[in-house]
Amino acid sequence: MKITEQTIQYCIDTLAADVAQRVARENGIILTEALRQFMGTKTYELLLDEKTYLYLESKEYVLDMLKAEQSQDWERWLKI
Repeated sequence: MKITEQTIQYCIDTLAADVAQRVARENGIILTEALRQFMGTKTYELLLDEKTYLYLESKEYVLDMLKAEQSQDWERWLKI
């Protein structure tokens, strides 16, 4: 199976939506606010960078990165 730009974008979009849903649920905020917050992070920047292959990771992995970033635990964030 060949990985296309469309496939990569689908993975990124799906993962971003899944992470935002979890953030919204855990923080008691609406989905659009959770997505806006997520889109303003370094973790989201890395998700958009196809060379990192972060789009291939699980939502739990990306959520853990996001939580490390939000707590400014940069050492943990870099290890993930």
